[in-house]
Amino acid sequence: MSVNIVAGLPMGDAPARAQAKETLWRLTALCAGHPSLEFFQAVADGDFQEAFGRAWASLTGRPWTAPAPVESFKAFEAGYIWAFLHGHKGRPVAPLLAGDHEILLGGLTRPVFMLNLTAFYRHFGLKAAVDDEGFNDEPDHLATMAEFMAVLCHLEARALADNRDASGYRRAQRDFLCRYLSPFLERVKHRLGHEETGLLSPDISAVFFEMATWSTTQIAELEARVGPFRDPDKNPIHGTMPTAQAGNSSAPQNLWG
Repeated sequence: MSVNIVAGLPMGDAPARAQAKETLWRLTALCAGHPSLEFFQAVADGDFQEAFGRAWASLTGRPWTAPAPVESFKAFEAGYIWAFLHGHKGRPVAPLLAGDHEILLGGLTRPVFMLNLTAFYRHFGLKAAVDDEGFNDEPDHLATMAEFMAVLCHLEARALADNRDASGYRRAQRDFLCRYLSPFLERVKHRLGHEETGLLSPDISAVFFEMATWSTTQIAELEARVGPFRDPDKNPIHGTMPTAQAGNSSAPQNLWG
């Protein structure tokens, strides 16, 4: 029996592994946000693919080769708008607001869902930027949620680098993935895979597909480290939130600004 070992992969308790996770989530947040010319240029030049691929290989041991992007910013933006904002007959193929997917609400009203979601952000002293580049960011937007995961990974990396217990941040990642982000990514993947999405830049579509699958792998890794997720709606006695010291961390205090 032979075992293939990938040299150079950061171990589970290495700050570099948490930093690589942070990179993937921040780049996913960029893909979910409305495209800017600067972001398109990074994609067109290959800088985005290089950064994503480096973090991906670091975490998985596998190379990541993105499909070629569309050739112009106009087409890049139009594909995003078509897939995520307007789409066929004015409806998006895959809405990027979790509240627009009834299946994700789990029987809750959207206001209650939003309150539960925002509780995660507030626990870490984070708040929405209400006037960021002319847009009001919704707490249940995929870009917001991916950015929050990046913050949790950042806090994990800092704790590991300082030889502090990182289990609280890992539990927060586990719970946030299980309750919100992983089902959301799977839903987006499902919608993109079952609708005609030829206008969406294929490299952006590939990121959502990869992250949906990888998020389930992350849940398994986190559960192996800090225990299984317990749905608070089924078991009200739980420890969802870690004891965070947000004021003493170097994480950005404004999540979206």
